[in-house]
Order: sequence, then structure tokens, then C-alpha cells
Amino acid sequence: MIRLIVIFLIIALVAAVFGFGGIAEGFADIAKIIFYIFLVLLVISLVSRLFRR
Repeated sequence: MIRLIVIFLIIALVAAVFGFGGIAEGFADIAKIIFYIFLVLLVISLVSRLFRR
């Protein structure tokens, strides 16, 4: 999942360099959403691991 975030951020940076602001903003937003999903899944995983022990 982190790999997807990095890929979308790189695509956003490349698009911004070439002047495609709207596309860059879209890819940055997608990367941000995936990052928040990753954080939620990480917290759920850590909490469930604590309650198993």
C-alpha cells in the first residue's frame, strides 16, 4: 500500500513539473486518500493485535 502512495506521488510530481496542474492535484489527492486508508488499517491491526494477547 505504501508503494501505491509513492507511485501516485511520483506521478503527481512529474505531472506538476510538466505543467499539468489538474492531473497532479488529482494524483496527489488519490495518494492522500490511500495514505489515510493505510493509517486506519494500521491502527486497526495494532489494536486487534493488542487484544489478542
